[in-house]
Amino acid sequence: MKRSQILIVVAAIVLVAVLFFLPKVVVNNEDKDNLAENQTTAAVPEGHSEDDGHDHGASAEEAGVEAHRTATPEQLMALTTARAKYNKATGEQSRSRVAVELAEAYANAAKYDSAGYYYEIAAKARGGEKSYKKAGDAYYEAFTFAATQERASELGGKARSMYEQVLKNNPSDHDAKTNVAMTYIATSNPMQGIMMLREVLASDPNNEKALFNLGILSIQSNQYENAVERFEKLVSVNPQHVEGTFYLAVALAETGQNERAKELFNKVKGMSADPALNASVDEYLAKLQ
Repeated sequence: MKRSQILIVVAAIVLVAVLFFLPKVVVNNEDKDNLAENQTTAAVPEGHSEDDGHDHGASAEEAGVEAHRTATPEQLMALTTARAKYNKATGEQSRSRVAVELAEAYANAAKYDSAGYYYEIAAKARGGEKSYKKAGDAYYEAFTFAATQERASELGGKARSMYEQVLKNNPSDHDAKTNVAMTYIATSNPMQGIMMLREVLASDPNNEKALFNLGILSIQSNQYENAVERFEKLVSVNPQHVEGTFYLAVALAETGQNERAKELFNKVKGMSADPALNASVDEYLAKLQ
């Protein structure tokens, strides 16, 4: 799966950089991972072409305009060419092959829901774990940019349906399972997502993605001691995990461990050239002086 784009959101209290689509939650103090309440966070959408010939449920303003604003002329030309080939293709085999080309063109232009739509067409025609994984990954990317709860629900459901086909054949695909878990976090049944993340860690205690997501959920619910535990484990597994190091510093600062937090914030500045992330680090360091 492609690495999700980093979305930096300066929060009123913790001023943290948010990676992936993540909900705000309240965690039961008696169980560090139990989820009692769910509220999703919205990000700027990257939609699909408004003339791609299918309806994903988003308005032209929400989906098409932003997509055309961010796509380069070269990407739009590739989309036009691939779409023309798809429209001319005859026969299921030929059409499914060109559907993959069109999906790739949409993915390259960051129009992930449209990419998912055409990857799904190819997957249903061809079958196979890899085909469904591509469709699931594209829908999951679109899910992370959902602008509304309704859109997140729609795209999350699409991603889950594709990943279910993957997990039928390969239940040990932890990346697919973790993504499914995060789509459940944004539903009325978030505990199902928490349980799935736990299952991933039970099978693979060093799984970075599951550790990261559980750590973020703890931070967003103000369970900072639990977050420290998750991120300590994460950075022990991968000392170069920039976001894990940042959030460990956040959690340490929120638990009063200021000197170690400062040390890690300064370490992050040496690890990342991202200006937004470094701005958040500087703001946090200023508060710790």
